[in-house]
Amino acid sequence: MTVRYTKEHEWIRIEGAVALVGITDYAQKQLGDIVFVELPAVGTKFAKGAQAAVVESVKAASEVYAPAAGEIVAINGALADNPATVNSAPEGEGWFYKIKLANPADLNDAMDKAAYDAYVGGLH
Repeated sequence: MTVRYTKEHEWIRIEGAVALVGITDYAQKQLGDIVFVELPAVGTKFAKGAQAAVVESVKAASEVYAPAAGEIVAINGALADNPATVNSAPEGEGWFYKIKLANPADLNDAMDKAAYDAYVGGLH
């Protein structure tokens, strides 16, 4: 199970041909208390880098981009009733959607955990 990270602070966990996507712990800390998550519809197809979801906090609304091209095969419906799960478990139960990857090579430029941590460390 490989996890990759983007400069836009999304994570993607590859599980065969399908991947789980959410926002990183760093992103949820920057946003603050999350009050709403707008998820894509199952069956929607996205190009790499396209806006796939929106997360709203008490501070701001922020777009969530597709780290790879593909088709949405599942969404985390539990976030509708409990969007704060993104704050408490951003890289676990707070996942946003599952995407069937159109081209796994889209992730070749995504960072591993060490590279992402170094990237975030350089933002301060």
